[in-house]
Amino acid sequence: MDTTLRRTALFASLLATALLAACQTSRQADSASARPAAAGTLPQTKESQAAMTPQQALAELKAGNARFASGHPRSRDPLADVKATAPGQYPFAVVLSCLDSRVPIELVLDQGIGDIFSARLAGNVLEQDVLGSMEFGCKAAGAKLIAVIGHSNCGAVKGAIDNVDLGNLTALLSRIKPAIDLVPGDSASRNSKNLEFVDQVAEANVRLVMRQIRERSPVLAEMLDQGKIGLVGGMYDLSTGKIRFLE
Repeated sequence: MDTTLRRTALFASLLATALLAACQTSRQADSASARPAAAGTLPQTKESQAAMTPQQALAELKAGNARFASGHPRSRDPLADVKATAPGQYPFAVVLSCLDSRVPIELVLDQGIGDIFSARLAGNVLEQDVLGSMEFGCKAAGAKLIAVIGHSNCGAVKGAIDNVDLGNLTALLSRIKPAIDLVPGDSASRNSKNLEFVDQVAEANVRLVMRQIRERSPVLAEMLDQGKIGLVGGMYDLSTGKIRFLE
């Protein structure tokens, strides 16, 4: 009889332990799913995107680049992010950057799958399709910020300065050329070998694209005027990994 009672008590104890562990696991899972995606460890959710302001979106881009440049990016599980974002996407920003292979924009901003919309063209030029994509990202999909990111020693900018003529690239470079005229300087120094001049043109091009976004898109201009979205430029330094934001 005593043996039977002891076995019954042991079984009850083991069952209670298993149930407690299951409850704790469930609570931890619920807690993880409720964590704000703005913390950077999870993809953006509908709730976190809706709660984010344009100012907070900019702060996250700055913080993300600071993490990257310091060598301390956040730990992410890309496969888990893939599964989490499969039902829907809620990015907090639209980023237009250069095609340059040294500027993988999600990496340098320390953002993961589902966090930002990314458009990349040589010289981060603005085309109608890109502008339409920005309208989709902000008006239809809820992004709170548009960022235009150029970079140092840009080959596309050099090509525009040097009047490179090469197939379809010629038309693309023509979109950068107006930025050349925005940079003062004597004629002797206005060439692609003058890297300071190249970077000045690259920054002028970023500012030009920012202006074009407002001028060419009544949809985005209205959202900017209403404070629903923000617009910022930036220059990425190839040698340091840091972005200098142009506010």
